[in-house]
Amino acid sequence: MSIEQRAEEFRETFSALREEIGRVVVGQTETIDGALSCLATGGHALLEGAPGLGKTLLVRSLAEAVSCSFSRIQFTPDLMPADVTGTNIVADTPAGREFRFQPGPVFGNIILADEINRATPKTQSALLEAMQEQAVTVGGERRPLPSPFLVLATQNPIEMEGTYPLPEAQLDRFMLKLLVPFPTQAQMGAILERTTTGEEPAVKPVVTGERIVQMQETVREIALADHVRDYLLRIVMATHPESELAPAEVRHYVRYGASPRGAQALALSAKVRALLDGRFNVATQDVEESSAQALRHRLILNFEAEAEQISADMIVEMAVRAAQPDEKLPV
Repeated sequence: MSIEQRAEEFRETFSALREEIGRVVVGQTETIDGALSCLATGGHALLEGAPGLGKTLLVRSLAEAVSCSFSRIQFTPDLMPADVTGTNIVADTPAGREFRFQPGPVFGNIILADEINRATPKTQSALLEAMQEQAVTVGGERRPLPSPFLVLATQNPIEMEGTYPLPEAQLDRFMLKLLVPFPTQAQMGAILERTTTGEEPAVKPVVTGERIVQMQETVREIALADHVRDYLLRIVMATHPESELAPAEVRHYVRYGASPRGAQALALSAKVRALLDGRFNVATQDVEESSAQALRHRLILNFEAEAEQISADMIVEMAVRAAQPDEKLPV
């Protein structure tokens, strides 16, 4: 099958998933597309927003639209790492008692880590190996996880009571951080219409796990021209205060810039945007539009930034401007 045919199938599948999720979730187009981009690239997504905005509903609807196994982990302060990864238990067998591995809920294709920042850092770290290597080590034995494997985590803003900040190492393993907005008045009306009158719409499976793996392969075939790659790398380097590319605001407000995983996430997210736009090469605009979602959670700001209400998105925007050369890049 040619790349043109695979690209067309990619767009059709992506649109079908978007439409099916839209039967239940009102609005949130950017958040839905971000979550689907992670699904189509083998990444993970972190959804942040106040309670009641439909974060869990969005993730559950995505899982129902894919014919894969789904697990939900409700993160609470008393949740232990073994509750996530699984543990060895003593089981009675015809040969006598023996240790047997009891898989945890992380052994699924799509994992909803609900309110992930309500658990302690020790429990949150149980996902580190799973998210990076698609495997977990229990009792000294490494156990692979199924494919595709996608973690969609929801969290409340860290200013809310009863939350713990996620470790930087875990944040870095999320491909995108998606901010869930408050609905408009019109969207609120549509939500009331769907949820308080008659039967609520249901989501039906429209794609298989095998198709998702094919989509992930298609994304990686999209070309990234040298000038676009250099522009992407300049943006990432401009988030580092010690870099010569960093603007004055970055040097003043940022402690640590984006990691190499940030560059990888930015490239893959931009490739998805190119595919959806019917192109087989990434444009500079794709990189710019993907930069906030891919980099905002990878920046560590200092106290001055917090005191002056400088957000990570503002820093990313400054880095994008600083990375632009004097002469406009070709698309």
